[in-house]
Amino acid sequence: MKEKLLDKLACPKCRDKLKLTKQKTKDNKITEGTLTCSKCKQKYPIKQGIPNLLPKTKNKK
Repeated sequence: MKEKLLDKLACPKCRDKLKLTKQKTKDNKITEGTLTCSKCKQKYPIKQGIPNLLPKTKNKK
């Protein structure tokens, strides 16, 4: 994920800005990290350069 993409992303829960924390980079791209919402504090992982902005679901059995 390129860092300039951060300006275009918003929290899917409350639509506020996301802040990058805990990052690992390679070739000027973010490969691992966490996006944290400035307002609701929800956290979204970045794994293998892909941010996962899907809401967490509870596994029902």
